[in-house]
Amino acid sequence: MTASAEQLNTDMSSLGEAQAGNRSLQDKALQAQLLQEKALIDSFIILYQQLNKDNLHLLGQVYSDDIEFSDPLHHVSGLPALTNYFANLYQNVASIDFDIHQVIHQQGAASLKWTMVFSHSKLNAGADITVNGVSILGLNSKIYQHQDFFDLGTMLYEHIPLVGSLVKLVKAKASQ
Repeated sequence: MTASAEQLNTDMSSLGEAQAGNRSLQDKALQAQLLQEKALIDSFIILYQQLNKDNLHLLGQVYSDDIEFSDPLHHVSGLPALTNYFANLYQNVASIDFDIHQVIHQQGAASLKWTMVFSHSKLNAGADITVNGVSILGLNSKIYQHQDFFDLGTMLYEHIPLVGSLVKLVKAKASQ
């Protein structure tokens, strides 16, 4: 083998080692990011299991200041707007519990399948209402995007006099 061929082999070997080292650093950085995101998701779940009208200040522990939140009722931008939105929602809620059934997490995003059981003084004569839903979260150091999907009829419309009967009738006809 000539000197230039040996040098080329050495250079290629060094390049391969450098790339492997780079991949190792990238893998470690990705693992650290995923661990940080998992801790954020865990904190989010714990927060929602204890959230009520008296501790809404805790939202800032998991949500970024510029949070974009949407559900079938509203879209709000910013932590103050989200806190105000939740304060209005929780105003007549006697109890609320979230059961998280499934978490799917990948780099920068998570989806959570959940069941919410709540009682509201103005809905369903104050009796419990059960709603199934899914939350999609955008993640970095905190949650910057949160979108909820659930059946608004099950949560609200079915429990309003007259409107509820109509919604149930429409659902029954649609399922035939």
